[in-house]
Amino acid sequence: MTIVKEHRFPTSVRWLGGRLIRVSAPEKADLDVAVPPEFRGGIEGTWSPEELLVAAAASCYAVTVVALLERLGAPLADLAVDGVGHVTGHVDGKLSFVAIEVTAKLVTEPDWVSAVEAAAREAKEVCLVSLALDIPVHVAAQVSTSARKVA
Repeated sequence: MTIVKEHRFPTSVRWLGGRLIRVSAPEKADLDVAVPPEFRGGIEGTWSPEELLVAAAASCYAVTVVALLERLGAPLADLAVDGVGHVTGHVDGKLSFVAIEVTAKLVTEPDWVSAVEAAAREAKEVCLVSLALDIPVHVAAQVSTSARKVA
């Protein structure tokens, strides 16, 4: 027998005026979102949809690799993930994302380096957000055994 899981992730968006909106989801803190300051009418200091997309890819990778390591029982001393979205203008005048780069630094114990590296590779292949995108998400993961925290 095949079991199919189905999940829904409802959100609501309300206009607050100008180029500012508020995003809500059940039982979560609201988040103000605006046009990025790089664009006309953009608002400094407020999350943009573009940043949220990059953050979604980076955070999905992070929670996916953590879940895989938990299943293995692999120790994780630290994890830091950075993301950069690349947006390019095209001949037709439209802007679009062409890639997202995700850089992860993981710290584990010496006996677990190979297993953590394998989990880091697998996380790239199973992250739901990256799989949903029509652009490449490039992941570079560095695993170390350093006792100091990753900056």
